[in-house]
Amino acid sequence: MVLEFRSDTFTMPNDEMRQVMASAIVGDDVFVEDPTINELEEEVAKISGKEKGLFVPSGTMGNLICQMIHAGGLFSEIIIGDCSHIALFEVGGGAIVGGASQRHVPNAEDGTIPLDALRKAIRGKNIHYPTTRAICLENTHNAKGGKILPIEYIASVRSLCDEHGIALHLDGARLWNAAIALQVPPAEILKYFDSASLCLSKALGAPVGSVIVGSKSFIE
Repeated sequence: MVLEFRSDTFTMPNDEMRQVMASAIVGDDVFVEDPTINELEEEVAKISGKEKGLFVPSGTMGNLICQMIHAGGLFSEIIIGDCSHIALFEVGGGAIVGGASQRHVPNAEDGTIPLDALRKAIRGKNIHYPTTRAICLENTHNAKGGKILPIEYIASVRSLCDEHGIALHLDGARLWNAAIALQVPPAEILKYFDSASLCLSKALGAPVGSVIVGSKSFIE
């Protein structure tokens, strides 16, 4: 037997999933007339405790879209961990495509970004530098061996964001794993975040896709 440990993206759809895919009812998603996509988005939003969901081809695209919306254009900045997937493996999309600076702050070995470091990194409006618009966390943390962020830590980052009037986004590629390990519903973790990108291709075995979740206005 050969076991594949290079990536959790090597999970494959089983026969039951392939059959469901082959027989799925489809429609035009441009006109919001694909019943299967609509049901998927509604179900993931419900599980996440958010108002709405949006299916996208990849987690990288999901993170990029969320960064762009939170940043709102040029002269803005998003704080990310220096060992995060967004920093290491997403080719600087938030900056290159979205036009927002990405400020890298060192991750600790447990996958967190220390609160003191986050506090020091947040920048307000000033003609000399970009304004911080959001912080991005990752749970579980890929480059730190799948470490799970404690809910208490997430809550403290949420409080920091509220204090400074900035958003909190989650790269939740493996959020399902974190919820199982913490023995809580996904919504219990996601209630602290304004947005999240949640992968279907990791652990669940789907061949492609992620769902962005957030408020109705955010998704629109």
